[in-house]
Amino acid sequence: MAERVVADRLAEGESLELEQAEGPFQEYRRTIEVRDGRVVDTTTYRLDIPWFGWLFRWPVRASLKHRSAGTGAPPAWAPPDRLEPRHVLVLGLLAAVSMPSAFVNTLFTQTVNFAADDFGISEQGQGFAGVLVRCGIVLALPFAVLADRLGRRRMIVLLAWLAPTLASLGALAPNFWVLTASQTVARPLGIALDLLIAVAAAEEMPRNSRAYAVSVLAMASGLGAGIAVMALPLADLGEGGWRFVYVVSLVWLVAAVTVTRRLTETPRFEHIVETHHVGDAHIDKRRFAIIASVAFLANLFIAPASYFQNRYLDDVRGYSAAAIAIFTLTTATPASIGFVLGGRLADTAGRRRVLAISIPFATGGLVLSFVVGGVVMWISAFVGGLLAGIAFPAFSVYRTELFPTGRRGQAGGLIVAMALVGGSLGLLLAGFLIDRGWSYGSTMGLLALAQVVTAVVVYTTYPETAHRTLEEINPEDA
Repeated sequence: MAERVVADRLAEGESLELEQAEGPFQEYRRTIEVRDGRVVDTTTYRLDIPWFGWLFRWPVRASLKHRSAGTGAPPAWAPPDRLEPRHVLVLGLLAAVSMPSAFVNTLFTQTVNFAADDFGISEQGQGFAGVLVRCGIVLALPFAVLADRLGRRRMIVLLAWLAPTLASLGALAPNFWVLTASQTVARPLGIALDLLIAVAAAEEMPRNSRAYAVSVLAMASGLGAGIAVMALPLADLGEGGWRFVYVVSLVWLVAAVTVTRRLTETPRFEHIVETHHVGDAHIDKRRFAIIASVAFLANLFIAPASYFQNRYLDDVRGYSAAAIAIFTLTTATPASIGFVLGGRLADTAGRRRVLAISIPFATGGLVLSFVVGGVVMWISAFVGGLLAGIAFPAFSVYRTELFPTGRRGQAGGLIVAMALVGGSLGLLLAGFLIDRGWSYGSTMGLLALAQVVTAVVVYTTYPETAHRTLEEINPEDA
């Protein structure tokens, strides 16, 4: 934050008043005065961060205190750029709807094992159900295309209402396949919401903080997914207890109310509307092929590793629903530290280097967690999740940076579709191998080879986009 002097006067001793010249505060005033022989430094401010203001209250106060003491270096948790009030407000709103998006996307994965046991479905049947749910991505694509025509805000608000409402219908499913059908509709809408949140964040944030924004949104998503995990012990309440987890979806309608009232359209989309360039942009085929191929390859491993983790803990390690929830929260939640580290590294050191180093080691840790038990399993899952968290901001931000404003939603939707195709093939192969006697470790080790190829493709073909504006990366938007 930058300050400017607005008054320099004498009143009951010397005093100096400063206000915000540039910075994130809605209101800011700092008064330095000499009173009874003491220097008194008083700062009053208002920072508008929807939903998460409580989380930043203490760090902001500590940062301002250090500034007053003469140590004015930006805090480690702050973004590389100096944000303005609009950036802070929009990022808070997008983080709020990132939680229901992640909750809806996680819901079926976390509960499928218990629903399958209830209805007598095999591992291969679960894998097939996972593929069906992922095929629902075709329902997400129209929302991505419409966001390029009608605006990001309209689609984000609509999806914030639809996704949790439709997800909650899983509680009423009379059989496994009706449950699968309900989530085949709901989960893609959560994916579409997540996609458009990323698009809006990229278009709103300054050039050196786009990956930082992704890291913040990823932490909010982690909280949403974590709430799905924390609700998992409801499945232990008795036969059909997993249905209560679906009812929890309705809590997220509160976030829909918030964004409906306060979210505005992105300036970049408003610009192409004002200049009548909506629909004129084109997708670079080479860029799309590279990003889509990486999304496909990465999810050959990521999807089955996530989808079958609960089954592995249940079948091989004998964990209850509560124990699975504790394992997931203990190993995944602290790994969200990786989001913060990864966002800052991607914005300062560059995206490609972060991805090339973190992807192989993250994959190794996650594979090891399917091979060993006990403390080593917990540690390897934590380390793998931490490194995956470091890779995530750089991995995700490319999907929005490399395409023009008029096609950013459509390109992102098609890339997500390719990721889900890769994930579906990974699920089918993993389910097939496990049902035929392969161990979980051998299965995940085989699928992890795709991650090695992913790291090579990223390092050799991805352009570096750090420190560049979206208009520099996409000259047709200039």
